[in-house]
Amino acid sequence: MAPRRDPSPPARRAKWLTPNVRVLSGVSLLQDTASELLYPILPIFLTVTLGAPVAVVGVVEGVAEGIAALTRIVAGRLGDRYAKRPLIAAGYGLAAVGKVLVAVAGSWPLVLAGRGVDRIGKGIRGAPRDALLMVDADPAYRGRIFGFHRASDTAGAVLGPAIGLGLYEAFDHAIRPLLLIAVVPAVLSVALVAVVRENRTAAQGSTAAQGSPPPVAGSAAREALPARLRLLIGVLTVFSLVNFADALLLLRAYELGLSTAGVICAYICYNIAYAGLAYPAGALSDRIPRHLVFALGLVCFAAGYLGLGLVDSPAWVFLVLPIYGGFAAATDGVGKAWVSDLAPPGRHSGAQGLYQGLTGGAVLIAGIWAGLAWQGNGQLPLLISGVIGLALAAALAIGGRRLAAPVDPSTAVVP
Repeated sequence: MAPRRDPSPPARRAKWLTPNVRVLSGVSLLQDTASELLYPILPIFLTVTLGAPVAVVGVVEGVAEGIAALTRIVAGRLGDRYAKRPLIAAGYGLAAVGKVLVAVAGSWPLVLAGRGVDRIGKGIRGAPRDALLMVDADPAYRGRIFGFHRASDTAGAVLGPAIGLGLYEAFDHAIRPLLLIAVVPAVLSVALVAVVRENRTAAQGSTAAQGSPPPVAGSAAREALPARLRLLIGVLTVFSLVNFADALLLLRAYELGLSTAGVICAYICYNIAYAGLAYPAGALSDRIPRHLVFALGLVCFAAGYLGLGLVDSPAWVFLVLPIYGGFAAATDGVGKAWVSDLAPPGRHSGAQGLYQGLTGGAVLIAGIWAGLAWQGNGQLPLLISGVIGLALAAALAIGGRRLAAPVDPSTAVVP
């Protein structure tokens, strides 16, 4: 009798936690610590400290995400043709500059400018970084790679608000010092990018030095993306039209009666759930069809939005937001892995840029309509989005297999 084959020998299991996965996860942890230190207090900073109307919160976050969306598409294509590491470094550097502008803002237009610069940086770095996560990695483990990265990134979203909460109390409830402190981990994340590895051919190096685009095998950078990939991106973009910025969810928590410290604590609970579930969700999507994991995430989305729309007590926020954390865990990294499954060789950065850009642009539209429809307590937009999210979850669970593509790890090409 032939010996039983071990489908996951030790050498194979070790091929997903590569140096780039570890370093880029550390970079994201630092940057998210900075971003999320200020994010949960930004709606309160805008509406209470600066006196801006509630609609401005949705507009600021929507416009910021829209800027990031446009930048992602351009940066994704550049990442297919030029070196990716300089784009990543520039992106994290601009994010640090944006945080400085927010910290010194005396009116909401400067906050908008700061968030815009920050999101330009996010747009520049996102797709090239996601492509470099797969350097030297086994494509069979895309789900857990992106899941691990999202878990590390979101760990920063736990540390940031926790640090912010402690400093908020230490500074006698002053918000502006927290915005200044957020700059420190942002700068450290830029320095860590220097350790990232990028595989480049000699031809790429010489042509990049001359300022011309390097050749891409099979002229892949000019080829249209596969129809199935374009359809997937379209479906996920439609969903993003009802997925407005989390800042409005935090504003709803504040309006339900939570204090500023309570809002920060609730946001920490959300991010603990997100960070704790992101890797398991990614690993699960390597074993079962990704559309089923994504659909489960949409169920959590619907539960979060409908829950916040229907409850009338602030205590419920601490139950609803962690459930909502399951949405981000089961869709963020899984969505990127899904796009990577369908992307052709040499087009991983461009595919990620298009996916993240279009969905981010849809978030812009969602933020604007939700902000304008808020009408005092936000119940209406939350219920609308929750019902649509639940319907999309059912549709994706039933018909999502049409958007899947079998991937043979032995023939897959790593970007």
